Amino acid sequence: MAALPFASDDGPGRRATLGLVVLKTDETIEGDFRAFVPPDGIALYNTRIPFETTVTKETLARMEHDLSESVGLFPESAPFDVIGYGCTSGSAVIGEDRIAARIRSVYPETKTTNPLSATKAALAAVGASRIAVVTPYVADVSETLRVRLAEAGFETITIASFEQIEDAAVARITPHSIYEALVSTAAQEPVDAIFVSCTSLRTADVIAPAEEKLGIPVISSNQALAWHMMRLAGLNDAPAPLGKLGSV
Repeated sequence: MAALPFASDDGPGRRATLGLVVLKTDETIEGDFRAFVPPDGIALYNTRIPFETTVTKETLARMEHDLSESVGLFPESAPFDVIGYGCTSGSAVIGEDRIAARIRSVYPETKTTNPLSATKAALAAVGASRIAVVTPYVADVSETLRVRLAEAGFETITIASFEQIEDAAVARITPHSIYEALVSTAAQEPVDAIFVSCTSLRTADVIAPAEEKLGIPVISSNQALAWHMMRLAGLNDAPAPLGKLGSV
């Protein structure tokens, strides 16, 4: 049988190829990324990393050991521009440099990021230094995040939490509840921006109305990570769900 003729091109990632490491328990980030990352010419590949059902400093720290193996499950032939690790609290507990080192042990030439690094970049890009923070975490995880932001020069004026330990429960917090939490938390003290942390919180439909109500930038883990990955890949896309962050 004769082989059929065919032509080749640059593959699905004509403009950029992105890799996203998703927690086994995360039910949200992939849906949010479909809103934040345009499909035209951008290839987005996901891999999963083992994670326990509860979000504690101990379970988050244990993820580090599986990171290189999970990254190794990406398609080897794909020319990745950026690989992102999709866990904000995990980034705060494990450490941004250690996460980058794990990814680069498999893809040494690829740019890397995570929601904490992305959030720092996003807050700087919108000119924010005094911030309010909304999290779903138990107290010691929220405090670790606050400390990491402070180390980067961001002063958390107000912090509020849904105080949930189960990742599945976080994914079921309604977008309206997130919106109401943003509005009530930002109203407590004047701030430059508000950050809603956790890739399991559904924020794609919340950012624009919250910004309209509050008049300040709203930054979320998934939005910041998607934006940072695109900017690191040299893309200037600004889909509406990115909100004010899309303009920078």
